[in-house]
Amino acid sequence: MAVFMYDIVIIGAGIVGGSIFRELSKYNLKILAVEKENDVAMGATKANSAIIHAGFDPPHGSLMAKYNVAGNKMYKELCEELDVPYENNGALVVAFDDKDLKTIESLFINGKKNGVPGLSILSKEETFNKEPNLNKNILGALYAKSSSIICPFQYTIALFENGIVNGGELLLNKEVTNIKKIENKFLVEINHRHSLETKFLINAAGVYADRIHNMILPNNFSIKPRMGEYILFNKNQGNLFKSTIFQCPSERGKGVLVSKTIHGNLFIGPDAVDIEEKDNTSTNKKGLKYIINMAQKTSTKINFKEPLKNYAGIRSVPSTDDFIIKNYDNLKNFVDVSGIKSPGLTCAPAIAKDVVEILKEAGLNLKENKKFYPLRKQTRFFELSEKEKNALIKKDCSFGKIICSCEKITEGEILDAIKRSFTTPTVCGIKRRCRAGMGKCQGNFCAPIIVDLISKKCKIPKNLVLLDSKNSNILGESIG
Repeated sequence: MAVFMYDIVIIGAGIVGGSIFRELSKYNLKILAVEKENDVAMGATKANSAIIHAGFDPPHGSLMAKYNVAGNKMYKELCEELDVPYENNGALVVAFDDKDLKTIESLFINGKKNGVPGLSILSKEETFNKEPNLNKNILGALYAKSSSIICPFQYTIALFENGIVNGGELLLNKEVTNIKKIENKFLVEINHRHSLETKFLINAAGVYADRIHNMILPNNFSIKPRMGEYILFNKNQGNLFKSTIFQCPSERGKGVLVSKTIHGNLFIGPDAVDIEEKDNTSTNKKGLKYIINMAQKTSTKINFKEPLKNYAGIRSVPSTDDFIIKNYDNLKNFVDVSGIKSPGLTCAPAIAKDVVEILKEAGLNLKENKKFYPLRKQTRFFELSEKEKNALIKKDCSFGKIICSCEKITEGEILDAIKRSFTTPTVCGIKRRCRAGMGKCQGNFCAPIIVDLISKKCKIPKNLVLLDSKNSNILGESIG
């Protein structure tokens, strides 16, 4: 049996694994990311609040606070390099009573200790001048100027695309089933059969990080799955708020928020429900009713009768109450990057920088990759000027044919997304890459055409085209 050799293997292809993957591609190293799903960003990265948090909420002195503030400062430049949409829209934490006013004052003080720039406490009048569609019983708010929004899965896809361009490798549909320490290396078993040998190993396996850790070290932490449900609304409600609107946080999280998305929709959520199953992302009426009731506390201007879709994500809640980012005295070449709950999205690029430093101190030889190319580009046809559109259509007529009418996505963009896919693309994989099917009809009209394009370009029968995850063959599933 052939054993493939690597300098570093990263287990997990979410936003944290992707950030480390791209950061390490700046050096001359043989890097591999291993993911058990059939695409990147299939766990918590696919379903979260998509907020680049300011950093006023994490306890002062925690790793969450440290990486939140550092990561927030990195995102604008990273999104420019990777050609991923980014908007610095700011955030409000609103107060409904005197207790909430004391809470936002505490958050302000904590944020200042954490080094958060642009924090201020707004009066009732100042709050409504900024967001007139809030309910009139709100007494004031904490304003965080540095809070921003992005699309987490588009960003993570871009990280892996750029990391691969710079020499990294990615294996999908490969589950780590065992790890053995052999002298100063690791033998990583994949799908109970194949093995990889690596000098350094990084555990970024999200909700399964405790399971990976326990394969080679004593059980000294656990990861509890916590489900959060969301409701997404159409773009006709996306202009209700400019800022992200938070309610005061509790011990279970930041609470139910109301925000526009980077693409102009409106969404509300999440709730916070501890569950047993680590892959259970089903929504339920009780949870959805709860987030509607809580969102109505923020604003009655939302039209709750026109939801676009409901979805849920799973957060990794560590038994340590803080991120676990460390190697071990008896195992310097193994790094846990675990328990990355909110604000993990914000923290990811700063975590990646520190992981590289941990590896360096553990003996990894970091020789600069002089061919490292930081830029990644993606064509979004309707963001081009008329001159640019005409020139592109003249060069490639597929950009002159709209396939997704709701989001105005062309055949050329879909074909580009198919080409960019890391393996045989799925309908939802194309959706995440170029937004075809993200609109009001949720793919009811364009999905059959996308299936046909995948079938033709990848030379596979239509009945083998997947909706999203493994075994979701499109002809046996709803394509909406």
